[in-house]
This record gives sequence, structure tokens and C-alpha cells, in this order.
Amino acid sequence: MTFAAALSQHPLATHAVGEVVGEVLDGVGEAPDLALLFVSTAHTGAVDDIAGAVRDLLRPSTLLGCTTATVVGGGREVEQGPAIALWAGASVAATPFRLQAEVSPDGAAVSGFPERADLPDDASGVLLLGDPFTFPAHEFVEGLRDQTGLDLPVVGGLASAARGPGGSRLLLDGGIVDDGAVGVVLSGVELSTVVSQGCRPIGSPMAVTRSERQVIYELAGRPALERVQEIVAGLGPEDLAMAQHGLHLGRVIDEQQADYGRGDFLIRNVIGGDRDAGAIAVGDEVQVGATVQLQVRDADSADEDLRRMLHGRAADAALLFTCAGRGSNLFGEPDHDARTVDEILGPLAMAGMSCAGEIGPVGGRSFLHGLTASLLMLSDPAGPA
Repeated sequence: MTFAAALSQHPLATHAVGEVVGEVLDGVGEAPDLALLFVSTAHTGAVDDIAGAVRDLLRPSTLLGCTTATVVGGGREVEQGPAIALWAGASVAATPFRLQAEVSPDGAAVSGFPERADLPDDASGVLLLGDPFTFPAHEFVEGLRDQTGLDLPVVGGLASAARGPGGSRLLLDGGIVDDGAVGVVLSGVELSTVVSQGCRPIGSPMAVTRSERQVIYELAGRPALERVQEIVAGLGPEDLAMAQHGLHLGRVIDEQQADYGRGDFLIRNVIGGDRDAGAIAVGDEVQVGATVQLQVRDADSADEDLRRMLHGRAADAALLFTCAGRGSNLFGEPDHDARTVDEILGPLAMAGMSCAGEIGPVGGRSFLHGLTASLLMLSDPAGPA
């Protein structure tokens, strides 16, 4: 099992394709089982030609990809200007699929995922690239286990190159679409995941004692807003500044745990408060009985969180899906997430993109996230050669 990845910032698409394909051919040879192609906004108009050239020159069994605002290649995150990243793996089995969504008053229905009988017995995960305007990623991820009967981790993201419907380009083999999602079910490869949500807990865990959908009325038997104000009032200057910039709420995924750490919370924004009702609103439904804890985020906590979650990990290759709100916007400089992964795990074959929503598992369940770095790590089940 071999992997390779390459990045080109050449302004001419034809030249860029030649650079990345040549480097990947040197690494994995011709006709790899799976190839991923990430194309910057500057090359959107040439996507057809770029994808066609990659298919003709590399001849992958399955080609998956999309357009993105930031292209990840190796330890680089190219946030501006033309860029193409190509990633490929040999002996990585992939079952491709194309998803479409129909939205009705009763909700969203997603079709196109393979039937369980059509999936390999050793299926180990799902890699998904979607359009943020037409694909209900949250509903799909939430319902996948019920649909297939399999508990497969889902990793990927929503394309970040477009500003409205019809602007994304999703690639699957010889087809290019601008809606829904494309992906593969991976098998024959060992997968592991990291989802760094970049937050640090403040205060203490509390039980939700009264709530309705996205509104929390009581925490530990007292008005929720009162609890939040009490915690914020007790913060030091640094944490207070972060809380004023943006306050978050972490919901424990596995309530059976005795202790809760950073990786045990699903992070959602606190989006408002109601003084009359003493309530707070968050960006997700929170049920009575859930354990929650307030969280803050800044560049230092995001850096610390990613490094802590990568510590002790190993992989042969990786795919990185990082939020478009990270990078220079959060850290003040580009390349942070890709460089950190490359420093700790690498150097290794890595590519990816910035996302308008990242997908990855927390506490054993997959979710749609924001402001995270979601990493899929691939390894040869047989171990090092």
C-alpha cells in the first residue's frame, strides 16, 4: 500500500496538472485505486480540463474532488491564488457514490448511497465532499447509521469556493456536478480520525434541567443565562476577552463517562440570550439531561488542542479538512493546521481543503462542524513494509 501527494501553484492549469501528476506518478505509479483532486477558485473555469487530464495521465480507478477556497498540499495551505493538490493511494479500495437531496416540508431525503449488500465486508469509513447550498450534510450524517445498519465514521467537508448555489464543482470519475455530494466508502485500509474543535472548557460541567429544541432555560436547576453570566463574571482577563469575542457550549457525547475532556464534547455556538426568560440559545438541539460545559476559543487554544489530539498518532497518509475560518483568519498566518499535522505525523502524503463545514466523528459519532480541523489518517493494515 503506497500513497503520494503533490501541490502546484503554477498559474497555468495545464502546467500545474503536469507537475502534480508527475510527482504522484513517481510516488504510486500509474492507475492507483483512488485519487483526490482539490482545485482552487482561480482554476474553477478549467476544472473540466484539469480533471480530464488527471484521468488521462494518472488513470485512477476512482477520482474524487472539488473546488475550494484554500488548497492543502503537504504542509501548505494556499489561501489565495491558483493551486491544485493531487493525492493518490494504491491498494485502497473505494466504492464511489453520488448523493442528491430532495427537500420537502417533512425534511430532507438523501438518495444515492450504496445499499449495505453492495458494500465490502471490511468497509472502514466514508469520505464525503458536498455542496453547502444544496446538500443537507447534518441530516445525512445523522441518518446514515439507520440507513445502512453500519456504524461507519464519516469524514470530509463542504466545498468552500462558491458564494451561492451552482458555484461549487464536485468531481466523481468522469462527471462534474454542482449540487448534492460525492464520496467513497473506503475499505482495505486502516482509518483513524482526529477532529480538533479548538476550544477550551471554562467553568464546570452542568446538567440541562429544562430545554426546548435549541433553547436552554435551566442549567443545574437555575436559569441558564444566570449560570452563564456567573461563570463569565468569574473569568480572568484573558478568558473574559475570548468569551466576549465568542462563547461556545460543549455537549458531552458519551454520558457514561466518569470524566470529560476536550475530545468528549460536541462544540456549538452560543447564539443569544433572553433576559426575560433567563434562557440561552445554541446552535443545536439540546435535550434535558444532557451534560454541557461552556467553552472559549482562540488561536492558542486551537493550536494546543490540535497538537494534543495528534500526540502519539501515526499514519502513512492523511486528508485534512480545515474550516475556512481558521488559517490566517484565526492564527494570523497561513499553513497552521497543515504544518502542524506534517510536523507531528510527517512528513507524509497529505492533501485537503478548507471547508464551509467540516465532517468528522466526536465521541464515536459523526457530525457536521464549524471552525474545526477534521483529519482522516490512513495506514496499511499490514503495518510498515
